[in-house]
Amino acid sequence: MKSFLEKPYGYQVLLALIGLVFFLPFLGSVHLFDWDEINFAESSREMLVSKNFFQVQINYEPFMEKPPLFFWLQSLSMGVFGMTEFAARFPNAIFGVLTMLTLFKIGKTLRSDIFGFIWALIYFGSFLPNLYYKSGIIDPVFNYFIFTSIYYLIRLISVEKGKEQNRFAALSGLFVGLAIITKGPVGLLLLLLTFGVYWVFNKFKKVGSIKSILIFIITIFAVTFLWFGYELIQNGPWFIVEFVKYQIDLFTTPVAGHSQPFYYHFVVVLIGCFPLSIIAIPRFLNKKEQDTFEFEKWMKILFWVVMILFSISTTKIVHYSSMAYLPLSYLAATYLFKLQERKLELKKWMLITIGFFGFVFSSLLTLLPIIIDRKDDWLIPNLKDPFAAAQLSVDIPITGWEFLIGVFYFISIVFGVYFLFKLQVIKSVLVLSLSTALCLLIFARVMVPKIESFSQGPMIAFYENLKGKDVYVTPVNMKSYAQYFYSEVKPLGEGSALSTYKKQLLLQHDAESFNDLPQKDKTIFNSQVVNWLMTGEVDKPTCFVVRVHQKNKIADQANCEFLYQEGGFAFYKRKEFKLPK
Repeated sequence: MKSFLEKPYGYQVLLALIGLVFFLPFLGSVHLFDWDEINFAESSREMLVSKNFFQVQINYEPFMEKPPLFFWLQSLSMGVFGMTEFAARFPNAIFGVLTMLTLFKIGKTLRSDIFGFIWALIYFGSFLPNLYYKSGIIDPVFNYFIFTSIYYLIRLISVEKGKEQNRFAALSGLFVGLAIITKGPVGLLLLLLTFGVYWVFNKFKKVGSIKSILIFIITIFAVTFLWFGYELIQNGPWFIVEFVKYQIDLFTTPVAGHSQPFYYHFVVVLIGCFPLSIIAIPRFLNKKEQDTFEFEKWMKILFWVVMILFSISTTKIVHYSSMAYLPLSYLAATYLFKLQERKLELKKWMLITIGFFGFVFSSLLTLLPIIIDRKDDWLIPNLKDPFAAAQLSVDIPITGWEFLIGVFYFISIVFGVYFLFKLQVIKSVLVLSLSTALCLLIFARVMVPKIESFSQGPMIAFYENLKGKDVYVTPVNMKSYAQYFYSEVKPLGEGSALSTYKKQLLLQHDAESFNDLPQKDKTIFNSQVVNWLMTGEVDKPTCFVVRVHQKNKIADQANCEFLYQEGGFAFYKRKEFKLPK
């Protein structure tokens, strides 16, 4: 192994193989999850169906929340692999490998091959960073672009030669431009806030030539023009204006169900980034040591900017703070590398904390299949939530060996802590990272489909049975995107009854399109559409999905016929029509 790593690109080849082996398998073994995964995959599917690649849509209405770059990647993947879960998650798996290689390259530039290897591995082998590269959400791609842009900004500020400054300015502008057309203005905001805090701490010292700053700005404009420029020329400013208005509203107004306490993201990062979150803590206490390009200072600033910004934001979703994982992983890698070099003393409390959290996580992995197997005796009789009880009523086969995943993980944690105690850092990192990744991979294949089978499985199975059929289908009194993707909903025909009714509704609301409506009116509009589907003069079979504890929302409708109930969901259709076979 050592001789292989000493070869040119030996570390890069090994890291790429590790990434491919752990990120690609089983990507399609479980359905996409509501909301974000299905939402984004559906927008990409609709790009392919409508051939409209510059206005992101959902249910063939403009979707103002995100720019199109990630959906271009998903659409390309779907064009190759089909409109499947694997295709929706494939771009992130590739970016997982790319991120590992980039961290290695940056780490090699800052210190050495060993440091880059430690950094890439500890990031890869922590819970949420690993899981997100097996998902279909936007953040892994966005985070890669932002982090790379900040790295080149740091390089720009650290050099004095004109040509190097100009090159780094162009690269930083390129990647922040890509971030902007991946997730919107927040990309530029994160970079500017990070730079601004650094600039203040350095007493407003000169940070680059006027030429390099102009190159940075021009590059951003050129990259983002790929999207907003084309859209502006083709369709005028309305889509861009509405997009910016929506971004402001998203930051200042909580999305339903996503309002959390201020400390929410700190808890998410501490628990979700195990084990790197524990290992990084000692570096926050370091104030005097200097490193190449003041990189540690930059990483601390970036971490706090992300954590404070998204803690202030009224909308709090788990992955919003995922940008913080990258600078935090650098701090963890720095601590481990200094231990490897015998330049620091090992913190005994850190070993105890890793052992404690490892015990908790391995216990959960061990107990979960046992609890699910005994759910009829232990869980369901004690649940007061009728929806949760109904969900768990689905038969979930447990073979009996699944608890061994947790047992294996605990043994691995013990070995990882032992090697760290002995200051055998590389062995410790390999054991902790690879065992975490392996357990997550096996758990994703063995247990996640079982969990999904009662959380949303019956609903998605119903939608899949409607695929390719000319029907209306909608959930009642719940938000979901699953009906669009898994029923492969097509655009409404101009003469369809639902299209005609929506146009009449918009006239009543004095609006030309759905996106002209204020948020409150959009909710009312959607409620009116669902009510019309239950009671109006529909022109094709119409199906409904409702949570079992809310069956009264539809059961009392004379026009609706009960089909069946499975898990936490009940299914209905309009009586006038038979479902096509």
